[in-house]
Amino acid sequence: MAAMKFTYDHRADAAFIQLVDHIERGEAVRSDACDVGLPLSAILLSFDAADRLLGIEILGASRLLRPEILEAGGSSK
Repeated sequence: MAAMKFTYDHRADAAFIQLVDHIERGEAVRSDACDVGLPLSAILLSFDAADRLLGIEILGASRLLRPEILEAGGSSK
């Protein structure tokens, strides 16, 4: 079973939840945006060729996630 991996980039204010062990270059062939209704924030879902969800990118993460969650993501400053 794959372990989820959570990372946070403080400078980009972007978080990524990786749902599989490894994502090969080019494996994510489709990305769908989810409108969260907040300026400068979005959630992007990355899918493989078989329409399986590989990961979730959160843009404007500091507006959408609690600070303790961002800290757990190993934020880079």
